[in-house]
Amino acid sequence: MNKKSFSLGLLFAFILVIFCAPVFSQAEGTEANGEFRVGMEAGYAPFNWSQKTDAHGAVPIQGNSSYAGGYDVQIAKKIAAGLDKKLVIVQTKWDGLAPALQSGKIDAIIAGMSPTAERRKEIDFTDPYYESQLVVVVQKKSKFADAKNLKDLSGAKVTAQLNTFHYSVIDQIPGVNKQQAMDNFSAMRTALASGMIDGYVSERPEGVTATSVNKELEMLEFSKENGFQTNAEDVQIAVGMRKADPTIAKVNQILSGISSEERTKIMDQAVKDQPAAETSDSEKTGVLADFKNIWDQYGGMFLRGAGLTLFIALIGTFVGTALGLLIGVVRTIPESDNKVKRFFQKLGNGLLSIYIEVFRGTPMMVQAMVIFYGLALAFGISLDRTVAALFIVSINTGAYMSEIVRGGIFAVDSGQFEAAQAIGMTHGQTMRKVIVPQVLRNILPATGNEFVINIKDTAVLSVIGVADLFFQGNSASGANFQFFQTFTIVGIMYLIMTYAITRVLRVVEKKMDGPSAYVKVEELENVKES
Repeated sequence: MNKKSFSLGLLFAFILVIFCAPVFSQAEGTEANGEFRVGMEAGYAPFNWSQKTDAHGAVPIQGNSSYAGGYDVQIAKKIAAGLDKKLVIVQTKWDGLAPALQSGKIDAIIAGMSPTAERRKEIDFTDPYYESQLVVVVQKKSKFADAKNLKDLSGAKVTAQLNTFHYSVIDQIPGVNKQQAMDNFSAMRTALASGMIDGYVSERPEGVTATSVNKELEMLEFSKENGFQTNAEDVQIAVGMRKADPTIAKVNQILSGISSEERTKIMDQAVKDQPAAETSDSEKTGVLADFKNIWDQYGGMFLRGAGLTLFIALIGTFVGTALGLLIGVVRTIPESDNKVKRFFQKLGNGLLSIYIEVFRGTPMMVQAMVIFYGLALAFGISLDRTVAALFIVSINTGAYMSEIVRGGIFAVDSGQFEAAQAIGMTHGQTMRKVIVPQVLRNILPATGNEFVINIKDTAVLSVIGVADLFFQGNSASGANFQFFQTFTIVGIMYLIMTYAITRVLRVVEKKMDGPSAYVKVEELENVKES
């Protein structure tokens, strides 16, 4: 086998391993005997939140050392007990809940979700397990704080959570300045506190929580005739399950055994137990005390998230660079004189070009959704979240690095190629012994830049529930309502990681460059003799 064939074979073997890895990974969402896997945000207090201990009946979060607590968790515990199964909480972003259910990664959604007609097209729902009313949360000093009906909110900048019916009812406010929907309640509370919006639509339990933690906020409640006009299903909350799931009847039977008085008691207790309430009751006050309280409560979560972020970024950059280097070398192989080999060369280069354009031309967040949920829906291939994250970052980095490597190869003087050819070196020998060592040094700054970018870009993987640093920060802020303090800590941790990596890479560059000045051996010997 010649060097060209070997290089092509090695490339396609590498790609085969990368793309077939999902098939051999343990499917975290495969049907698990004896488990009732429930998906929730764990960041929508008092319905659900994350905390560091199992206090107040909290349940461990799968793949995480944190615990989930709240009203939804207590309901989920009762359902799991009735089904005689072990409750497993799978922390998932709101947008990913339905895909996770449909792809079989979870068995049910218990996350304060209303059984709207639109959602019923995709999934089924049980009987409601809670019924609330819509409210609008505004700043207490706002001119809208005294609003008694929807007309009084005319001209107000109002928003709601993305993909919820809350956003659609904003249109019922006459003259409203409807704002772009936001991803979660943490973002909306931050926008309201900063004055970017005048209010957001929510449900009463969340409004009670927000105003109890932040005394500068006001919850607007309207009478039935002066408030939002909704269908019963819009203000009800039910358990989301897969279409035609035979368990629905049993779950309905379990829910019917929970009286309205008991449900109210559970909700009142959840409002009392939520971490935000503990923070607000703390005797320590002041900005520094807030930072210390957050670190004491969530520091372990942040450190674990930072560790996972570094792990994904490091492995993804290493594998992506290796893949990019291999692709870059293969794409520079001279065109063969043999027609068959030339055909396969062109076919391989065409496929590689498609790969590069697809992964450079689409956002990593979209790639994560397609790969993590799409593979499960289309082919029944279910990935562990961390495996999926490594896979996504690696192939994304490989697409960028292949072009960086190609540029590094072209940056080497063409005379070196000619000289190597003149002394009889093959293309493989030329690349391995002459070109690649120079390319590695040339692309080191760009590789370091990709590493730093990957550290930050792991944040987009939170869309599939990867518990990286950003995901942990988002969960913490959703529970403690201290957005500025929480994300300041998260931002500092990101800065420390990226700065440290940058300095390490600078040292590596200097080591590869060697000394800036050289002394001839003869001169050195003369100095020794004298």
